[in-house]
Amino acid sequence: MNEKKIKAYVLKNSIAYNGKANPGAVVSSLFNEGLEKSKVKEIMPKIKKIIEKVSKLNLDKQKKEFEKIKEIISERKVREGLSELPNAEKGVVMRIAPSPSGAMHVGHALTASISYVYVKKYGGKFYVRIEDTNPENIYEPAYDLLKKDSDWLFEKKAKIVIQSDRMEIYYKYAKKLISVGKAYVCTCSGDEFREFSKQKKDCQCRSFNVKENLERWKKMLDTPPLAYPDKSSKKISTKGKKGFGEGEAVLRFKSDMTHKNPAMRDFPLARINLTKHPRQGKKYRVWPLMNLSVAVDDIEQKMTHIIRAKEHRDNAQRQEMIFKVLGKKYPWAAYLGKWHIKGLRLSASGITKGIKEGKYSGWDDAKLPTIQALKKKYKPEAFWKMAENRGLSEVDKVIDKKEFFVLLDKFNKI
Repeated sequence: MNEKKIKAYVLKNSIAYNGKANPGAVVSSLFNEGLEKSKVKEIMPKIKKIIEKVSKLNLDKQKKEFEKIKEIISERKVREGLSELPNAEKGVVMRIAPSPSGAMHVGHALTASISYVYVKKYGGKFYVRIEDTNPENIYEPAYDLLKKDSDWLFEKKAKIVIQSDRMEIYYKYAKKLISVGKAYVCTCSGDEFREFSKQKKDCQCRSFNVKENLERWKKMLDTPPLAYPDKSSKKISTKGKKGFGEGEAVLRFKSDMTHKNPAMRDFPLARINLTKHPRQGKKYRVWPLMNLSVAVDDIEQKMTHIIRAKEHRDNAQRQEMIFKVLGKKYPWAAYLGKWHIKGLRLSASGITKGIKEGKYSGWDDAKLPTIQALKKKYKPEAFWKMAENRGLSEVDKVIDKKEFFVLLDKFNKI
């Protein structure tokens, strides 16, 4: 990356902000010029040195300097419309899948909006699938909060599905995977299995036949009448149990223990968790893990196209394996880079904690980047337009808080 090009972006950013450039915003612009993330630390001192020199010029001088070199940088055009999706002419079925750890924030809104505007473009169905099969990570008010956010952001057109209401469907698919010889019940400890995986060896549980695994699956599900030691306890008593206890068995997908990617080696599908579920109470003791529940729902809801964060590539590969053994075609998939908005804390669980501690007055506190707070000022279309403008980019977007809201304001007026 030559210094003249860096200087051009520094001048451009500085002029936009009354003579003061932001190094993070300059880096974000340089990503569009091919800067690799691994080179950021190396180039940052050079950027700061140029910013220091430019800051000594008054605004008029900066503008004159920029005019001399502006033609060497890319002027990113505002995207007009969405890029086309393959095989979408007859409509699409798409989804987002928030966990009930809190309400939606701008990160959720931007990632979700690209899928929603595609459904608006082609017609079809859009699902908001609340992933609540981990009883330990649920903020109960989030069910209502996510519905309110979805109704506002998606014009009350999204179909809301709650995974914990679909447990019998997951059990049916788990049994089917066992019956076709592609899942087995493993009683190895976590440490034992990790060692098998590291050595690319099969654990002893992998050798059990279908009949034995169906019996072991029943043992995972089997328990005496559920009872709580006392009303304050969140754990179910297993005194006198007939089946496996918590941590004693997991259901695993039978993939390949020599797979080049360790994350693909006989990954888990379901586990026993005796924590009381906020919505289902003590009705279930075996809970599907994400790769099972997501694959099942994508099959049952007939997903055609999936757009998700790029950190879910491994999960997508696991889910595609499940599709394949069940004879199903995996949906078309695309991956998005992260939004890194400096100065904004994009963590639903972190915000939940802040609200509980009294740091914020509620989810609509003006200091928060939540949909509950931002919908007082912005229209849903602002988020749709910003997501559409970025498109299906896997490049992480690094932007400071001020610049982000300048952009959002711009799209709010279109």
